[in-house]
Amino acid sequence: MDIRNIAIIAHVDHGKTTLVDQMLRQAGAFRANQHVEERVMDSNPLERERGITILAKNTAIHFGGTKINIVDTPGHADFGGEVERILRMVDGVLILVDAAEGPMPQTRFVTRKALALGLRPIVAINKIDRSDAEPLRVHDEVLGLFIDLEATHEQLDAPFFYTSSRAGTATAHLDRPGTDLIPLFQAILDHVSPPKGDPTGPFQMLVSTLDFSPFLGRMGIGRIESGVGRVGDPVALLPFGEPGMVTGEPIERSKITRLYTFDGLHRVEVSEVPAGDIAVISGIEGIEIGKTLTTPDFLARLAGIAVEEPTISVDFIVNNSPFAGRDGKYVTSRQIKDRLYRELERNVALRVEETDSPDTHTVSGRGELHLGIMMETMRREGYEFQVSRPRVITKEGPNGERLEPYEELMLDVSEDYMGAVMEKLGPRRAEMTEMRNPGQGSVRLTFRIPSRGLFGYRSDFLTDTRGNGMMHHRFLDYGPWAGPLSGRKRGVLVADREGSVVAFALGNLQERAVMFVSPVELVYEGMICGENSRPGDMDVNVTKEKKLTNMRTTASDDNVILEPPRAITLEYALEYIEEDELIEVTPKNIRLRKRVLQANDRKKAARAARVADAS
Repeated sequence: MDIRNIAIIAHVDHGKTTLVDQMLRQAGAFRANQHVEERVMDSNPLERERGITILAKNTAIHFGGTKINIVDTPGHADFGGEVERILRMVDGVLILVDAAEGPMPQTRFVTRKALALGLRPIVAINKIDRSDAEPLRVHDEVLGLFIDLEATHEQLDAPFFYTSSRAGTATAHLDRPGTDLIPLFQAILDHVSPPKGDPTGPFQMLVSTLDFSPFLGRMGIGRIESGVGRVGDPVALLPFGEPGMVTGEPIERSKITRLYTFDGLHRVEVSEVPAGDIAVISGIEGIEIGKTLTTPDFLARLAGIAVEEPTISVDFIVNNSPFAGRDGKYVTSRQIKDRLYRELERNVALRVEETDSPDTHTVSGRGELHLGIMMETMRREGYEFQVSRPRVITKEGPNGERLEPYEELMLDVSEDYMGAVMEKLGPRRAEMTEMRNPGQGSVRLTFRIPSRGLFGYRSDFLTDTRGNGMMHHRFLDYGPWAGPLSGRKRGVLVADREGSVVAFALGNLQERAVMFVSPVELVYEGMICGENSRPGDMDVNVTKEKKLTNMRTTASDDNVILEPPRAITLEYALEYIEEDELIEVTPKNIRLRKRVLQANDRKKAARAARVADAS
């Protein structure tokens, strides 16, 4: 069988998953009368809710007698680990770029990885039906990106197509509108080289991703590099290490019990899979991403998967609040530890470290969204835990200096709000590297900013731009420590006793604060229930009831009209809290709290800190 393996990579919301929908439709993967959901590859509930791709997924289509294996990848920089590991499975990449926005931070990140691996690109300038589309400008920007990333002559000679994912059209010439995606299919056959695997050699496969079945257990997914995989064949699972022959190391031996390949949205069980095809193998215990499967007679290890290091870490702590155990099904330190280590099996960009306390684990990831999605998944599974404020992972430079991660921040804002945005970024130690005015009253600003400087900035940015700005960022490099940064400007309201929230109490407080709680909600001492209008925390009684009296006056009988409380999401909470605060995450609630719950204990700790600073 003739095979092509290709990954679709792009920045978030540039139309990858919609294009895959149309490719499946036009290749005949669905029946004529079959009802198919929009963005059918985004099967995860969190992906559907947020409208983004989180996990890389495989599918396959047939065109002109050739099987095309397609991998749909995430577009957000925080999930770059998903992209890095699957690029080893493919021989070419389809780079999707928005015809108005042009190459964005994630486009640069994944394109650099693909070009470094020697993969040949095909470029699709998408959304040419947008009113503000400028495909010719974007064409030049993509070529400039290739030159910046030191592409080879063959990679620079990439074919360009102008596409509309929603309409399902592609054309190589703007003056000849496309009617379908056949030119794109043909380009994949012509420009992506067939797999180089030797079908007559010994069986070898690198595990690039994992899946789990309640009936079959863990399954490994990857491209067969050489030989043929057959059901019942004995295989050896080689440990991690340098590529080459393995001697003197413990080898796990097993046999293939089931084999699957991809066809459309389905997995098809087969008896054998040839070299170059992407296969799903079950029956091997201890299978992990980056390990090599070989025949027992030829113990040659393939080069592993290189994934960039995480830059942000948080502490996962067993919930010890007064409401602990009310909502969650899994609440103990052992259950949380087992779940975190289980996440490591498929989330290659994650790190978990044990601390001095058995109730605390340090979890490191690519960004707040990367960690937030994992927390939300655990929460929906019934886990209950607490999370600390994110902190950056620092390194030591060659001369002993302290280095911290920096990010490239790209903002699309209206000219009217440019001054307010730059004023807020100044104290966060952001340096402007580029400013472009593409017209129509908008400005694109690019900054180099410490990762710490982005904590809590998203809500300020949305306020300053009246919700109309676009913000994207990606990890850039490590640089010198930028010094102290200003934290949250306002204090919080802290409940001083346990009880049920009363509307009467909130009516008196909302004039000087933004509330996080609503009437009838339960609170405990030390729980954060609002944002103060000025610096400094304030202990308040949100359970205070109106005094009962037999006197009736118009002044005392006014209705209490409350403003809606601010919605607390995991991402907002991670940006909002300070070092002395925690997020309590349960299946039903997300609460903010102080680390030290008792007001008197907090005052003693603050006094001791001032004495320590003075000495």
